[in-house]
Amino acid sequence: MLARCSSAALRGLDAQPVRIEVDISPGLPGLQMVGLADAAVQESRERVRAALRNSGLRVPLTRVVVSLAPADIRKEGPAFDLPIALGLLIASGQLPPEQLEGIWSAAELGLDGALRSIRGALALAMAAREAGAKALLLPWGNAAEAALVEGLPVLGANSLGEALGLLKNPASARRPRARPSSPPPRPAADLADLHGVSHGRRALEIAAAGGHHLLLVGPPGSGKTMLARRLAGLLPPLSDQEGLELTRLQSVAGLIPEGGGLVRQRPFRSPHHSCSGAALVGGGALPRPGELSLAHLGVLFLDELGEFRRSVLDQLRQPLEDGELWVTRSRQRARFPCQIILVAATNPCPCGWFGEPGRECRCSESERRRYWSRLSGPLLDRMDLQVVMRHPEARDLACAYGASADLSRGGEAPECSRVVAARVRRARGRMRQRNPQGCSNGRLPAETLRPILQLEETARTLWESTLERRQLTLRGGLKVLRTARTIADLAGKREVGTAAIAEAFSYRTFDQLA
Repeated sequence: MLARCSSAALRGLDAQPVRIEVDISPGLPGLQMVGLADAAVQESRERVRAALRNSGLRVPLTRVVVSLAPADIRKEGPAFDLPIALGLLIASGQLPPEQLEGIWSAAELGLDGALRSIRGALALAMAAREAGAKALLLPWGNAAEAALVEGLPVLGANSLGEALGLLKNPASARRPRARPSSPPPRPAADLADLHGVSHGRRALEIAAAGGHHLLLVGPPGSGKTMLARRLAGLLPPLSDQEGLELTRLQSVAGLIPEGGGLVRQRPFRSPHHSCSGAALVGGGALPRPGELSLAHLGVLFLDELGEFRRSVLDQLRQPLEDGELWVTRSRQRARFPCQIILVAATNPCPCGWFGEPGRECRCSESERRRYWSRLSGPLLDRMDLQVVMRHPEARDLACAYGASADLSRGGEAPECSRVVAARVRRARGRMRQRNPQGCSNGRLPAETLRPILQLEETARTLWESTLERRQLTLRGGLKVLRTARTIADLAGKREVGTAAIAEAFSYRTFDQLA
């Protein structure tokens, strides 16, 4: 007897429909899997047999062939356990075929028949709705995530027996509710805690407002990491559409907790400098997102930038420019979005003290050159803001942590993150109303920059003369204009003046190395 049921296979961020066909025929007992199934799918034979037996169901003692179509697409993971089990039940006469008609399913089976959560449930739900499925049967741990897709009934079950009961009587199903994920709260990190780094704080505000990439160069203890970890808190809240896109991305990567729903928190990713190229940008035989894509709509922080391998860093160049990454393999091609704010931090030399007043650098000139040679000129050119950090003075630390922390000596308390974030939101609002598709200034295409810029004549003269004197590249010059537009937006000005251009040029410290 032949039985059919529907599921899907993940391909990048999308899911492609897969038809599971189960055929039972006379012959020696055994289950053969065909259709480019990986090891996890091949092992489902043992999981399905044990789950059926321990759920009080009959295991067919005959020859069984399971086909996963289309046969030229690689299938991976344990999500096909449930549809294979349901197909076996239909083929052996234990489940009426009409009960599964139009219903998609996906779940990993435990040996006791329990349904375990899978990754990519949101992508699978989107594919099921697009294909016109009547309902989607998933583990209860994935039900809230899949319920984010409107117009598709979701059936959640904890066991194979419960799933069969829902198929027999769908009206008895508990309806999952789409709800926000609840990740562990981040430690409170406020800009008010940072003293003596006013230049870095200003650059951080500009980066948050315009979506500009930021490079921080300074000695150990100058506040580079503390600044970077406060950037995500300055960004505006995610919209519903952005949250859905981020949820799908994290679901494919397996980062959505069981029972979790819509992601509402912007990501902050900080990979170690020893990570590989595939870990940073994504890849694998069946492509998965890397740290670059997992930071989509958030912050990617590369600490100790000079310790990363140059071959790894150079893979960032095109994705930073395009805001998306294409991973191509022999059998498939996958797209991963990566609209991020890159924050990179590095020491000026291997010992960390080159150029710092009162400190002696122990590095030779050749060691410093070799250290900076890991950062290619094109990568430095893509950093909108390049900031030199200095070690805070003792009086700044005393204001923050010493006896004079009450500012009784006339000092001013730094602005808190809430005040700065409000300015960032107002600037982003101006960009949404003015820029094409509401994009941030940092992502403005060159062809649309000129009418949006509204550059004063004196500011244009200053930009042209400084550009010629400093011999910036065309990309570097355009980044100065985008940064100046963001500075004007933060100030609430319609036109970009000389002050904004001058400040934007002050953040191009390392162009001579590009």
